[in-house]
Amino acid sequence: MKKFLSIILSVVLLSSILVGCSQGAPSSGGNSSEGGEESNGSNKYAFVFKNTGNPYGEKMMDGFKAAVEELGGEVILRSPDQPTAEGQIQIIEQLITQKVAAIAIAGNDQDALEPVLKKAMDQGIKVVSVDSAVNANSRHIHVNQANPERIGLVQIEAVSEMIGGEGQIAVLSATSQATNQNLWIEWMKKELEKPEYSKIELVKVAYGDDLRDKSVSETEALLKSYPDLKAIIAPTTVGIAAAGKVLTDKGLQGKVKLTGLGLPSEMASYIESGVSPWMYLWNPIDVGEVAGYTAHALVEGTIKGEVGDIFEAGDQGSQEVVEDGEGTQVMLGDPFKFDAENIAEWKDVY
Repeated sequence: MKKFLSIILSVVLLSSILVGCSQGAPSSGGNSSEGGEESNGSNKYAFVFKNTGNPYGEKMMDGFKAAVEELGGEVILRSPDQPTAEGQIQIIEQLITQKVAAIAIAGNDQDALEPVLKKAMDQGIKVVSVDSAVNANSRHIHVNQANPERIGLVQIEAVSEMIGGEGQIAVLSATSQATNQNLWIEWMKKELEKPEYSKIELVKVAYGDDLRDKSVSETEALLKSYPDLKAIIAPTTVGIAAAGKVLTDKGLQGKVKLTGLGLPSEMASYIESGVSPWMYLWNPIDVGEVAGYTAHALVEGTIKGEVGDIFEAGDQGSQEVVEDGEGTQVMLGDPFKFDAENIAEWKDVY
């Protein structure tokens, strides 16, 4: 009898141990979202801009931060010191370790970020490119600040009007790998093929890497290499402000025209003086805000980043996901024209 009771107690004890081990063991399946991406349940939303000290990027991050905090999320804002893919890759690796819910990124290179961003997506992190796109394999969706074709078209229309439809022009861009800049320049070149622009010659596309000092040096080099230069198009807020300073310092107001994409706060004095008769931009705060709402909608499952998805983006209203080559995007409106008549209204806004 004692031997029988001993056996019974041993069986009960062994069963208890097995049950305890079963309850304590982690599940191998995990909590996964559709497509095999693991959901980490985080409430952290990160924004990675091209580089530090960029006023345009700072305004965009302000909009992103406001949107995410309005939605109850925690915000992480990061940028490398220099506008390189390598710097962004290091930051993204850190964000993966922090198990953020989403990463919004203005890419420094369309393709170089693919491995690390795919790694993030494989771990359930939602990836949104904004302003400067990464390739379709590296993101769930892109937030486009304006129609790229329209940006290129209005730049050429503007410069043609400024120089009377004749003469040499140059482009001062950001980095040679900047997706958005390259796309806008492609549309500029296509626009220049039209018969009405046959007397306009694009002599060079220079790259200031979105660094103030280098953009100044590149502007000075353009003026030296092309003494008959009639105008500069700088589709970058850093570049156009740098070019405005050079033209002002050299007393070239009215001799070399300047247009492009600039912050009203930085370009007001150049517009008021006539160095830049007019230029364009959108509100980077609005772009960042839409990026924040887009990231949140992806995390919450409101959208999947597929064509036809619709979501609400706060003050920016209802947004629809549309096709973008092999990927998808949310596209904001046309660029806005800033000139001597309205710059005073905007220079203190952003």
